[in-house]
Amino acid sequence: MSTAEEFETKPVTPKQLQGPKTFAASYAGEHVAGTEFVIGALFVAWGVGAADVLVGLLFGNLLAVLTWGLITAPIATDTRLTLYAYLEKIAGPGTIKLYSVVNGILFCVLAGAMITVSASAVRILFGIEDQVGYFPTDMRFVLVVLGVGAVVVYMAVKGFKKLAAFAEVCAPWMILMFFVGALVMMPTTVAATAGVEGINSFNDFLTVAGESIWQDTDGEVGIWHVIAFAWVANLAMHGSLGDMTLLRFAKSPKYGYFSALGMFIGHYMAWVCAGIMGAGAAIILKTSIAAIDPGSVAYTALGASGILAVIIAGWTTSNPTIYRAGLAFSSLNHTWGRTKVTIVVGIITTIIACSPFVFSGLLGFVGYMGLLLAPVGAIIVAEHWIFPKIGLTRYWSSYKGNTTNIAAFVTWIVSMIAGIAVEQAGLLHLFFILVPMWIFSTLMYIVLASLMGAKDTYPQAIVAEKVEIERKAAEAQFLSSPQTQQVASDKKDPINSKVAKYISWTALLACLYMGVMSYVNQDIETITTWLIVPTLIYFVTATYAYLAKDSDE
Repeated sequence: MSTAEEFETKPVTPKQLQGPKTFAASYAGEHVAGTEFVIGALFVAWGVGAADVLVGLLFGNLLAVLTWGLITAPIATDTRLTLYAYLEKIAGPGTIKLYSVVNGILFCVLAGAMITVSASAVRILFGIEDQVGYFPTDMRFVLVVLGVGAVVVYMAVKGFKKLAAFAEVCAPWMILMFFVGALVMMPTTVAATAGVEGINSFNDFLTVAGESIWQDTDGEVGIWHVIAFAWVANLAMHGSLGDMTLLRFAKSPKYGYFSALGMFIGHYMAWVCAGIMGAGAAIILKTSIAAIDPGSVAYTALGASGILAVIIAGWTTSNPTIYRAGLAFSSLNHTWGRTKVTIVVGIITTIIACSPFVFSGLLGFVGYMGLLLAPVGAIIVAEHWIFPKIGLTRYWSSYKGNTTNIAAFVTWIVSMIAGIAVEQAGLLHLFFILVPMWIFSTLMYIVLASLMGAKDTYPQAIVAEKVEIERKAAEAQFLSSPQTQQVASDKKDPINSKVAKYISWTALLACLYMGVMSYVNQDIETITTWLIVPTLIYFVTATYAYLAKDSDE
């Protein structure tokens, strides 16, 4: 796949489609991120009860997976276009320019938060104090951010396949580190719980969780807020269709359900484990969880491996986020090219990341991000699926020769203003606004489009539909051809790649064994000192296995 031109304006060709492993690794890697340390700790600081957290995250993440699987992936694989290319087809160049600027800025801030999280780990190596305020208190932290940002931007410039490769290597170890960190910190939380000497049953765990980790303060935040947040956290990617950019490469719309790896292993498991690590670290450091950053939490639990975990966790999410931001801004002018735009976007993002406020205010930002982008998702879903069912014409505005789809533009702006007004007036919590706003946007767009020309028939629509049918038929024929299936089945790893892979998995088992023994023996020091050894063995052998397999192909 070309790194300079990744089909920003045209449908992805059949030869460029990716198999399931790519998306499994991408979702598992991207959603086991540095922000999980922030969010996991936030539920502790919010004063949400243990049962509300454990049950609320289950249902909220399920809603997110269903949104990816039932909405985002089917539209992405049907059109094979980026979100920006498809929105331009529906809403016109005028709308897409404003949307691309808004979306690009939001992705820059989000990626900046990930870079800041990674930098919170690197700063430990230089003896820099925790950075939990709105602005940095040590110029050395700024230099650390610039260094981390440079690596992230380089990876984003290399394109989708390089991002997936990076995630494929990092994801298994990253997932394991959250679990090991929770095992290491559990004895500390048990020791702080009166009447419990160990975890001998699930009831013991709930007692420890309720008294020493997620202490219910009877505040306003409860199970419905947790459910809503777990769904809203990635609304920009699923409900607002941002992941069309990645899922357009999927051979099957079913690959959208691989988001379950990110939601239940990444979000559910990682948020729970991060909460345990954060509570334990706060107990050991004799401070509140709000006074320590992700770097301190991970370092307290895992030592040098914790530093590496936070760095990599930030990278695996900031990389594809900058990639998305680059696509957003490159859609403003197709002659700019994604590579040049991504470099500029990366520089801006890194500058934003120098201020720690980008992750300390992450929760409110994620909610507003969904609020600003959700109406566009509603417009696309309405035009793609609802219009043909109710006798309206898809892409009617472009057939009329409009540079801006006024119906779409007005719907988006009015919906955003209405959502912000409702939130500011305190009528609904930010996380609860998005569903009624989606419904409002859908109905408003259907009415306005009907009045402005969507009811009419256009000769261009017949021609365009014929072209699409031919493209889809050619794609289906390619994917079902014996040659394509034979190539897929004939691919085998070379022997040196297999050996390296076996060693890497043995290293992961060693990490898990050390975590279990730390829990059994209540020994934190061994983990913080020696866990780095199997960690380094894993990365050397896993990277070699991937490169050996890649060069053989």
